[in-house]
Amino acid sequence: MLIDGYEDDPLVAAEDLLALPGFWAAYLLWMCQTEENEPDPLWFGADEADTDAAYEALTDEERWPVFRIPFADGHSALIVGRNFADDLGTEYFISHPEWDRHGHLATIDGHQAGPGLSWRELTHIADTPDPKAPGVHAPHTRLLLLLPALGDSNLPTAAATLIGDALLRVGVAEDQAPEVADALLHDHPLWEPAEWALRSPSPLSGTAQHFPGILHCDEPHSPRCGVRLAQGITREHSDRLARALGTWPTP
Repeated sequence: MLIDGYEDDPLVAAEDLLALPGFWAAYLLWMCQTEENEPDPLWFGADEADTDAAYEALTDEERWPVFRIPFADGHSALIVGRNFADDLGTEYFISHPEWDRHGHLATIDGHQAGPGLSWRELTHIADTPDPKAPGVHAPHTRLLLLLPALGDSNLPTAAATLIGDALLRVGVAEDQAPEVADALLHDHPLWEPAEWALRSPSPLSGTAQHFPGILHCDEPHSPRCGVRLAQGITREHSDRLARALGTWPTP
């Protein structure tokens, strides 16, 4: 598997890891810090051994996992486990085969950058799989995979219900799902909730030309604050991306 900037790294398609009993605990438990309780793999229906095994697979230095989330008009969200021995991290990107380079959404590591997605974008991507492209197609799985990149101060009241339903579908107990959903949606360990809005025609620092239609983030540590998503793409590609992200209606 080849991704721009990772040509010399051991990337492998990792969708098979989703079947591991401890996958969701290994992938999401770090987001579930609460004042009342320490996160427990049992919240995700997993024991410590299963969670440890899944974590080892996710952090394998010889096989860097990539989760592919294809959505409208040939776009894909990519989640890359950057498994350097002394610099573990997870990168979230948007890509398209006609682009020269990918668009940076978020980085989760010791030098984090985010948030990378608004709630509107997250749910739209989750609900618009491309069945012809390889990767993850189940909307509830796509939603949970991209959830760590979320940061939105204007979550709808139905957000917790939607995340809770997705958790039920991956094995979280019915009496546990609401609490886990609440923990995942509030008090992100790495960044504050952000405001998302369409930018005015006046360009901000880091942009040479105004392309309308794609949301911008007000959190200064986000890759999408004052910088166009997928720099270097044409106006046509930007318009197509805006429609694929659900910002503009499809004609």
